[in-house]
Amino acid sequence: MISFIRGILISKREDSIVVECNHIGYEIFVPLSVLSDLPPTANEVKIYTELYVREDILKLYGFISEDDIDVFRKLISVSGIGPKGALGILSSMSPDALRLAVLTENVTAISQAKGIGKKTASKLIIELKDKLKPIDINNFRDDVSILGSKSSFIEEAILALTTLGYSQTESLNAVKHCKDTSSTEKILKNALSNLAKE
Repeated sequence: MISFIRGILISKREDSIVVECNHIGYEIFVPLSVLSDLPPTANEVKIYTELYVREDILKLYGFISEDDIDVFRKLISVSGIGPKGALGILSSMSPDALRLAVLTENVTAISQAKGIGKKTASKLIIELKDKLKPIDINNFRDDVSILGSKSSFIEEAILALTTLGYSQTESLNAVKHCKDTSSTEKILKNALSNLAKE
């Protein structure tokens, strides 16, 4: 298996890139998020890869981080979702946003991805609920106020909302009005509902 490729970025295409390594040009299919994060051509890049082999198909898929490729692998493990569908999902939302959508059973958010309907999104949520770990809040710990509470559920919910793009103030206010704080999932569902009303 090819774990990663380090080489010179030769070109960027609509859904793929070409990286030259040891005088060989590798075409690697990537989500839009990777295309926007890459440096200009002629620069060195390191791309984590997954070799997809099916009968007459042999393609490389690539990502900037190991976390991204781990999520990609979990997505293609869901029956009915191939690499193209997985790329579509990761082009429309970050891995953290996907985790949050799965955790809160947000079918609408996932079905926004190209080629993913609500039925497939629902199936994905069921199959990945136990495979996708909740957002790793250690990556986002800072000086967030926890409303004077020691509850890890509230803390996780606030940090999850901030990683989704809401400001700390918006997140705190949304969580503040949640009546049921018995789990992170319930807080997030209520908080997102509160934010949608604003």
